[in-house]
Amino acid sequence: MESSSLSRRSFAAGCAALGSTLAAPGLDALAQGRDVTRFFVGAAAGGPVEAYARVIGEHMQKTLGTTIVTEVRPGANGSVAAQVTADAPADGKTVWIGTQSMIEINPLVYEGLRWKASDFTVLMKGLEGPIGLVVNPKAPVQTLAETIDWIKKNPGKLSISSYSPGTPGHFLGVQLNERFGLDLPHVPYRGSAPQVTDLMAGQVMLGFTQMPSVLSQIQAGSIRAIATTGARRFAALPDIPTFTELGYPDFLATVWYGIIVRSNTPADIKARIVEAAKLAHADSQVRAALAAQGLDMVAETGPAMEESIRQGSERWGRVVKATGFRATD
Repeated sequence: MESSSLSRRSFAAGCAALGSTLAAPGLDALAQGRDVTRFFVGAAAGGPVEAYARVIGEHMQKTLGTTIVTEVRPGANGSVAAQVTADAPADGKTVWIGTQSMIEINPLVYEGLRWKASDFTVLMKGLEGPIGLVVNPKAPVQTLAETIDWIKKNPGKLSISSYSPGTPGHFLGVQLNERFGLDLPHVPYRGSAPQVTDLMAGQVMLGFTQMPSVLSQIQAGSIRAIATTGARRFAALPDIPTFTELGYPDFLATVWYGIIVRSNTPADIKARIVEAAKLAHADSQVRAALAAQGLDMVAETGPAMEESIRQGSERWGRVVKATGFRATD
């Protein structure tokens, strides 16, 4: 692994190499019946959630004495991976690498799910990062005030995009409309990558997206960041203000990636996984690789983490109720 100055492109290449390194031993272990733990990723292949799973998995397998195989199971904003985990034995050999919206919002917006949030235990919130309001660089705006003024002067001509329906990026767009008296239609995507592609091309001119997913494009000037939703400025882009410092603390929101198992997994197994995760997140090479993705390492466990998740579920529950949103797939 390289230092924290590693570019996102080289980080992605490194993760690809790591993936191939893990894939062969993983398949070999399966074929030979050796001890295997599966990390199920509920997000699109090649994205930051998969990268996170592979980087921590490489380290954790040394501590746990098992081969960790990362499998991507996208669909229904992570609910497919959740169901795979729910259907597996509660023995710690099946781990869901999920995100904030998957555990805090999905049970509220997807009808007919065969699982509920209480079926799982979040063992650790590993990484956390803000969402950002971003625009195509041809937009004649640099600040939030200019952006709102531009939208109001172009009624019916603009829309607000998000990386997926039923996520904080989606609901922040709803909130933007309500807070500033706008009427921007929502354009949802199936992941950050297609949203970012269309933002660069000008197919959509603005949107809320996960900042780590768009960091390299902002640094290259192909997308412009207006404001972020974190409690403090995004370390990778220190010149970009937060909504809070601009006077809008109600836009405070972050996304987290975490390690999740079935709630009825034996306590001693949960403890072993937590210990392995703590060691992985404390490793300097792991931290450097993940910092390159623009995410803050939090490695949060215990009551404080559980309370923050509870508060997040309550907050988004109020939003979902107010909007009446229900996911269709």
